[in-house]
Amino acid sequence: MGKIGLVTAKYIIHVDISIEGTVDRPDVIGAIFGQTEGLLGSDLELRELQRNGKIGRIEVNLKTAAGKAHGEILIPSSLDKTETAIIAAALETIERIGPCNANVAAKSIEDVRISKRTAVINRAKELLKELTHNTLPDTQEITEEVSKSVRMTEIVEFGPEKLAAGPAVKDSDEIIIVEGRADVLTLLKNGFKNGIALNGTSIPKTIAELTKIKTATLFVDGDRGGDLIIRELKAIGDVDFVVKAPDGKEVEELTKKEINKALRSRVSMEQTKIELKAPISRKKPIPNRLQKKVSTYTKPIQKPTTSPKYESKLSKKDTETYAKMLDDLMGTRGAYILDEEQNVLGKVPTSELNTTVKNLKTGINTIVFDGVVNRDLIKIAERSEIKNIIAMDSKIPRTQTKIKILTKENL
Repeated sequence: MGKIGLVTAKYIIHVDISIEGTVDRPDVIGAIFGQTEGLLGSDLELRELQRNGKIGRIEVNLKTAAGKAHGEILIPSSLDKTETAIIAAALETIERIGPCNANVAAKSIEDVRISKRTAVINRAKELLKELTHNTLPDTQEITEEVSKSVRMTEIVEFGPEKLAAGPAVKDSDEIIIVEGRADVLTLLKNGFKNGIALNGTSIPKTIAELTKIKTATLFVDGDRGGDLIIRELKAIGDVDFVVKAPDGKEVEELTKKEINKALRSRVSMEQTKIELKAPISRKKPIPNRLQKKVSTYTKPIQKPTTSPKYESKLSKKDTETYAKMLDDLMGTRGAYILDEEQNVLGKVPTSELNTTVKNLKTGINTIVFDGVVNRDLIKIAERSEIKNIIAMDSKIPRTQTKIKILTKENL
C-alpha cells in the first residue's frame, strides 16, 4: 500500500478524540475508515486516497484514565486545502469506536509548508551570519585597509624628538602643527602630507625651530587643551596662523570637508593673541562695516548711554546683515556687539562675551557670535535688555525667552 509520510505532506489534520471506554489504536483506525466509507464519494474515499499516496499514515495517540480514553489523531494530507478540510469535517461524523461512544472534533489543519518556511528562514539567517563573518571583505573595506596601510608607511619620525610627521614636512614651505599622531594620520587620510605632531602640550624644540623657517599653522582641538597649546607655542615659537576644531571636537574626528573649512578660516597668531589676552577698551563706537570683515579683535567698545525698548522686529536687511556677520565669524570664536542702529560697538572673543555684556549692562541691541547660546548667556542678556542673539546653534528653546534667537540654520 502506498503511504505518505509527514515530511511529504502539505497539510496535517489535527483531531481531538474522547471515548467513553477503553479501546485500542486499531479500533480507532477501523472506525475512521469504516464510518467515513461512502460518505464523500469515490474520489474522497480514505482507503483509496491512502492507497494512492494522497493520505499518509494515520497516527493515533491515546491515553486512558478512569476507564476513558482521550487523545489525538494526526492525518497527513497531500490533497489541496479544500479537500483536506472536507476530510477533516468528515471525521467529526464518527460517533462510536468499538463498543464505546466517542466524540471526535477536528481541532486544526496545519500547513506544513509554513513550518518548513520558518525553518528555511531561520537557517538562512544562520548561513548569512556565517557568510558575513567569514567571507572576504568588500571592495570598500579592501580599499580602506590598503589606504590605511599606505598612510601608516607615510608617517615619518622627524627631529631628535622623533615626532610623528607627514612625508612633506621637510621639503614643504608650509607646515600644519597638530597635537598628536592620530591627527597627523587624519591629515594624511585627507591629502595633507605636511602635518607634524607636538606629541603633548610641552612644545618640542624641533617645532619651535620649524616655526622660524616655515609658514606654520597651528591646528588644535576645540577644547581647553587647545587654548593652552596656543598660549605655550606663541611664547616660544613663531606660528603664523591658528585654527581650532569646532567646540568639543578633536582634529582626528573631523571629515575632509570640516578640515578644509577650518583651514580656510584660520586666523593670524597676532589676532589670536588678542583673543586670548587683550582687555576690552571703551572708546567711541565704531560704525558698522557691512561690506568688510573685521580682521582683528582690537575694535574698542563704547558703553552707550541710552536704553533700548525691550522688543525685536527684524527686517530682511537685518537678517541678511546678521547672516553675513555670522559667516565672517565662522571658525574665529569671536563675537560682534551691536547697538540699536546695527553699528558694531566692538568685537571680542566668545570667552569674554559674558563679562563684556555684564560690564556694559545696557545699550546693546544684538550679539552675533561664533558659538552656542546657553542658559548663562540668556540670563545676562535678559538683564541687559538685549533684543537679538545670533549664533551658530542654540540649546535654549525660543519659547523660554523674550530674546529673539536666530541660528545659522534659521538664517
